[in-house]
Amino acid sequence: MPASSGKTTRHRLHRGGDRRANQALHTGVIVRLRYSDNARSYVQRRTSEGKSMPEIIRCQKRYLAREVFTALRRDCRALTP
Repeated sequence: MPASSGKTTRHRLHRGGDRRANQALHTGVIVRLRYSDNARSYVQRRTSEGKSMPEIIRCQKRYLAREVFTALRRDCRALTP
């Protein structure tokens, strides 16, 4: 789904979704950006590439969502015989 405006060209996976899950991801990313050295270096690198802070947060949310989904699947497999 296109989500472009002006000179920015990007796509959004889905306009709908779970607002609480999105808020949890957003909070997790903000905490990471504040306390994680890896996240801070990522922000510096992406800022030097010309990305804005909302775009960086959006990318970090996708990355965190992948990590959480992988961890949930791994835990689910461990629980099922």
